[in-house]
Amino acid sequence: MGLRVIVQPPAATGGRRVRIDGEILGVAYSLADLKEFLRRAGLPDPDMVDLSDPDLVEWRGGGPDEWGGPPE
Repeated sequence: MGLRVIVQPPAATGGRRVRIDGEILGVAYSLADLKEFLRRAGLPDPDMVDLSDPDLVEWRGGGPDEWGGPPE
């Protein structure tokens, strides 16, 4: 696979900036958004990727269940 994905901490306004192999691809607001970024980066089937794998994804400031936004 060879991709290195960094998901930045959640923003106060919602979403997390995503960087793949050093390039900022945008802001993801959900796992679906992150998987779309992975697809655009060349992963043939992002739905089959273990997003908790630290060799692929580095989650900063919270795991895959935290996407930020104003408190409810």
